[in-house]
Amino acid sequence: MAKKKNVDRRGFLKGAATGAAVGAAGLIAKPPIALAQQATQKPDPDTKSTAEVTDNVRVGADFMMDIFKSIGFEYMAANPGTSFRGLHESLINYGGNKNPEFLTCLHEESSVAMAHGYAKIEGKPMMVMAHGTVGLQHASMAIYNAYADRVPVYIVLGNILDINFRRGSADWYHSVQDAAAMVRDYVKWDDTPVTLSHFAESAVRGYKIAMTPPYEPVVLVADGVLQEEPITEKNLRIPKLVRSAPPQGDEGAVKEAAKLLLAAENPVIVAGRCARTPKGIDLLIELAELLQCRVQDQRLRMNFPTSHPLYAHTTGDPIVVKVGDSDCVLGLEAQEMWTITNTITGLNKFGMEAHSVMKPGAKIISISAIELNHKSNYQDFGRYSEVDLSITGDAEATLPALIEAVKKQMTPDRKSAIQARGAKVAEANRLAHQRNIEAAAIGWDASPISTARLAAELWAQVKNLDWSLVSNDRYISYWSTKLFNFTKPYHYIGAQGAAGIGYGLPAAVGAALANRKHGRVTLNIQPDGDLNYAPGVLWTAVHHKIPMLTLVHNNRGYHQERMYIQMVASKMNRGIDRSHIGTSFTDPYINYAMMAKSYGMYSEGPIGNPSELGPAIKRSLERVQAGEPALIDVVTQPR
Repeated sequence: MAKKKNVDRRGFLKGAATGAAVGAAGLIAKPPIALAQQATQKPDPDTKSTAEVTDNVRVGADFMMDIFKSIGFEYMAANPGTSFRGLHESLINYGGNKNPEFLTCLHEESSVAMAHGYAKIEGKPMMVMAHGTVGLQHASMAIYNAYADRVPVYIVLGNILDINFRRGSADWYHSVQDAAAMVRDYVKWDDTPVTLSHFAESAVRGYKIAMTPPYEPVVLVADGVLQEEPITEKNLRIPKLVRSAPPQGDEGAVKEAAKLLLAAENPVIVAGRCARTPKGIDLLIELAELLQCRVQDQRLRMNFPTSHPLYAHTTGDPIVVKVGDSDCVLGLEAQEMWTITNTITGLNKFGMEAHSVMKPGAKIISISAIELNHKSNYQDFGRYSEVDLSITGDAEATLPALIEAVKKQMTPDRKSAIQARGAKVAEANRLAHQRNIEAAAIGWDASPISTARLAAELWAQVKNLDWSLVSNDRYISYWSTKLFNFTKPYHYIGAQGAAGIGYGLPAAVGAALANRKHGRVTLNIQPDGDLNYAPGVLWTAVHHKIPMLTLVHNNRGYHQERMYIQMVASKMNRGIDRSHIGTSFTDPYINYAMMAKSYGMYSEGPIGNPSELGPAIKRSLERVQAGEPALIDVVTQPR
């Protein structure tokens, strides 16, 4: 019996490439023109053919992988694509599929959304690879979400620029002259390196730019030829990564802000994406306690503990900030200061009217880094706000100086008056929180299950665990915000940024991946409409053993859009009886538990009886704590 010969990856590629060429030649007859061209072609003595590649040759993708390892990526999410096949092969063979590890995704939008959720837990980017024109087109919505949410995502885009290396029509369809052009309006930076030394500098620069506030996605184009051809450049090196210090606000302006805040009788702090790190929460607590003023959290990040006496509880929409009673508003990376300080006509009226809600003489202060990165076409910054003091700088980085300025300017008399104010604020917030608890009992035994009971049943079983809620709670009327006790940075990560649907489930899986090594129980209250955009990520969670409990908020439709149709129909006096058309998932209903099972996930439901929900959560949590994902399909009230 002949001895079996081991073949390593380079040897295999050499043989496979040669065999493929011979096979194709035998099947396809060359036309006369092609034969004539072949006869006149002479081999380039400086270029090795694929058949001449030897086992010890390093290709460009290997050096690229060395760069990515030096940066420190843990994971790389991708749906496999031809234009980055060189990097893919290098990652799993040369790189050992470790740091980064390949996460198999079933759609490019899911790849980016997973990276989005991961970054909001881990505080650093996940790497994503996308395939040419079509891959970036798929990924573009998720990139826009991350851009609007100020989240760093590191996207490596495959492309074949040199037409001599485009093999067949697919390479032409999927290659482009300017690969990053279609997303340039909503990424912070992009580059198309033409050499490996260029690639090394740009790869490190891109990470540095993504991780300098305001955080945003970046795109690095990895040319297919640069990936797959042998390395010929000399003296290649990987530049040292040196992070930039976050930009801080001007010292004089910060002192003026402290003066205005101390002079105010009823100041309010509005926190948007203030806390970039765990330290940000501590700093905001310190400032709020110094001023004894309420904090209205826009819930774009976990900025301030909901159990704190100064957290502004509300019985309505907690992200609709109420500042009309304030004489000084401090916005910290606040989203759309104009919307906070003005009111506009509702959809139930014709026309568009707006007016300020601020008291005469009230002062508005803004501390934000977003003005460092305004773009033209995508205007996510909102209306121009006429603030009294605009401080350009990262809010978290500026808070220590502001805290110090407040301490220095604080007088004993002012401190006494401020303490009395704090007691009133704390009592008002306590009463609002108590009213929320009482309101949650309304419809407790209703079927379909109320969104308040959904949140309450979940909270009862996770409140003593190390938990992390990684979903937006807007679509369940903010009941988790009203009932849960949020204290830690990973307890809440905010929403999708640009309100693009399809973010929720893959972002939750990415966040759960980041939570896994910390042993946290990841919770995802998942709207059914959003789930239908990217159900394939359920398989990714199972395949990569990413533990997470998903409760599907199954209201059987796009309920927000249905409400808008009802609102417009009422304005037109046409009735709302047809508002289900185009907005409901009926005839047939969608069985999400069965869907999850088909991807190999443990699931229960559909559950419409509220008495069955608690036991189902208990059983599913046991699975999650054992290290696997689980899903419960909960038939719910609309909101």
